[in-house]
Amino acid sequence: MKKGCLIIITVISGLIILSLLLTLVEKDVVQKEKIGIVTVEGPIITSKDTIEELKTYRKDNSIKAIILRVESPGGGVAPSQEIYEEVKKTAKEKPVVVSMGAVAASGGYYISAPATKIVANPGTLTGSIGVIMEIPNIKGLMEKIGVKTEVIKSGRYKDIASIFKDMEPEQRKILQSVLDDVHEQFIKAVAEGRKLPVNQVRELADGRVFTGSQALQLKLVDELGNMEDAIELARELAGIKGEPQIVYKKEKISIIELLKNKLPKEILNDYSTLKIKYLLTP
Repeated sequence: MKKGCLIIITVISGLIILSLLLTLVEKDVVQKEKIGIVTVEGPIITSKDTIEELKTYRKDNSIKAIILRVESPGGGVAPSQEIYEEVKKTAKEKPVVVSMGAVAASGGYYISAPATKIVANPGTLTGSIGVIMEIPNIKGLMEKIGVKTEVIKSGRYKDIASIFKDMEPEQRKILQSVLDDVHEQFIKAVAEGRKLPVNQVRELADGRVFTGSQALQLKLVDELGNMEDAIELARELAGIKGEPQIVYKKEKISIIELLKNKLPKEILNDYSTLKIKYLLTP
């Protein structure tokens, strides 16, 4: 009887100690100040997800700084401009540090420009401050195979970008003016974001790319370093003491992802969280 009571007391004592330890660990995690990571990978086709992440981290008082990881060769003008504006808005409230990967050019540089600081690797390809429009011309091919197109239009320039005909000089002039206007918007955005004279940026805005090292000399980036260096810089800018807690966007899991062995980071890091519910959640 006494032995049984002793076992029960020992088990209860162990549970209490374990509970206290877990509470202390949880308290330590909660007290850690956070840095949010927003990743932009591949062509910039849409801005929705990136803007939502930036807004979420901006409104979260526990997030003291944000890392914008850019791995993009560029993309659409409008989504790049939308992300640019959101980065600028966020940088007014808390530090935003860009960490450039292998490529952060054109639209990838556009969205980076208004950040508090930009960190690039020495070999990062960045810059490419320019605008391009490519319109294929298959008129010769259509003539060879004996296919002719008939156009019915209500506006004189409605078929200005048709791939079935040669572009007329007047039409080329119109499209050139559109691209020149967008290019000027790009130049002014970079000048504003980097706090550089517009004429200085214009001299660099001929579409050429720069390495991270060259970009540093031209004041297009602030420091050379990797992702860890960017995190350390963000920690300093935010005044975070000690090791910050790094926060990533929570990933959803599906059966397809399981079959492809693409498990979310939090599951890979903590096997104990892999339960049946994950297998049933779309």
